[in-house]
Amino acid sequence: MNDTTVRRPLVWVGEGATDVGTVRPLNEDSFICQPEIGLWTVADGMGGHDGGKVASQMIVDHLSQLSAKINLDDFVRDIENTIKEVNKYLLDYSRAELNGRIIGSTFVSLLIKGNVGVCLWAGDSRLYRFRHDKLSPLTTDHSHVAELLSEGLISEEEAKNHPEGNVITRAVGTSERLDIDVDVFDVRVGDQLLLCSDGLYNAVEEHDISQCLRESSLDISVNKLIQTALNNQASDNVSVVLVLSLIHI
Repeated sequence: MNDTTVRRPLVWVGEGATDVGTVRPLNEDSFICQPEIGLWTVADGMGGHDGGKVASQMIVDHLSQLSAKINLDDFVRDIENTIKEVNKYLLDYSRAELNGRIIGSTFVSLLIKGNVGVCLWAGDSRLYRFRHDKLSPLTTDHSHVAELLSEGLISEEEAKNHPEGNVITRAVGTSERLDIDVDVFDVRVGDQLLLCSDGLYNAVEEHDISQCLRESSLDISVNKLIQTALNNQASDNVSVVLVLSLIHI
């Protein structure tokens, strides 16, 4: 008798939504779901006067042109090169059209191939994993507050309401050199993976995010996450992409 375990391929389904929030006049967030190639992205623009929207939309537009690669490393390299191309274009656009006014965007992308997940990000847009009823962050913010926290100079409680909480240290379009963090992790049946802009996690506590993820379907969870942020008077744009793994029958 052959006792070799046959691992069935995983299928990934996702839902996404974005809202302007309760304070800002414009929504400068963008997102894209590309389950056909196993790629999902949230981008949070900055720059005002529609500049942030230009930056975030450019990220998702360029990523939408990618095609799947057999080799995972090649696919990751394509994503990195695409983001760096956008970075250069935004810098050129700023100099030529905006008298040097900086426009940019944070981004977080989730790439899944088989039972392997890859996260790529710059800035403070985040990826969380909800597994066995536990919510865990898979990204570390590129922000001044995150640096202070990692150095032990402030507490978790102080970080929540720090006056420099909106100061990020890395984003697409803000510097000639762009370092993109990449992390690889395993994915399992039943995992929920949540990509979001800071408008969500700054307005909704993690235990309330977890409660929203316990809903019976992805679309209900996504809508509840957005609505909870709005009920809490979200002061920024709120974007959510939620991905769930299933066994292929």
